[in-house]
Amino acid sequence: MIPKIALVSIKPGVGKTTSAMFICQSLHEAGRPPLLVDADKGQSALEWMEDAEGLDFPVIGQHITTLHRSLPDLEGDRGALVVDVPQLEDHESIARGALLYADVWVFPMAPAGIEVRRTTRKMKKKLEAIKDERERFGLPRDPLVEVVLLNRTNRPYATKTGPDADVRDALTAPELGMEVLDAQVVFHDDLYRQCYGLEIETEGTTYPQVTKEILERWEAAK
Repeated sequence: MIPKIALVSIKPGVGKTTSAMFICQSLHEAGRPPLLVDADKGQSALEWMEDAEGLDFPVIGQHITTLHRSLPDLEGDRGALVVDVPQLEDHESIARGALLYADVWVFPMAPAGIEVRRTTRKMKKKLEAIKDERERFGLPRDPLVEVVLLNRTNRPYATKTGPDADVRDALTAPELGMEVLDAQVVFHDDLYRQCYGLEIETEGTTYPQVTKEILERWEAAK
């Protein structure tokens, strides 16, 4: 059994592909060689690998609605399989296939106050419908891990005060009831946005801690 991780968002622009790439690099460095499946029509992860002339892990494109059937055949001897899922608001049928397959759902979110509440409510409604479908397929209704990754935050660590803490509190409050990773990713263009198409360097980032925490939650839930 390997961790099957889907990175999911309701809309674009939250750092989903970047997070997928850095998590895969962190998995590689942790001795869990991953396969990254780019299920987004934009194929940003696939193009990143091509522009970098290869990475430490393979990336393949599968922009199809039957991911729940095709992905198990790709596991092989991989240490993990990661899916960069297209945004739910535009490509729900493809996202549904990925979430039927994955046992770890990670939701990258940039802390934006009320916008987080609105988008999270909308996303949870769609996720509930996918959980209903998981039951119809004879799968556990809930994945092993379902967690928010705070991304592009003001601070590199969880804080008791400030806008990042407000968003964390809003997400974990009973109204939304989300779990949030302790590790979070600080806003840093030089480390993230400007690295597209280059080899991935995790040094100086919090992605190794993010990945370690995801794996720990997965191990504990098995």
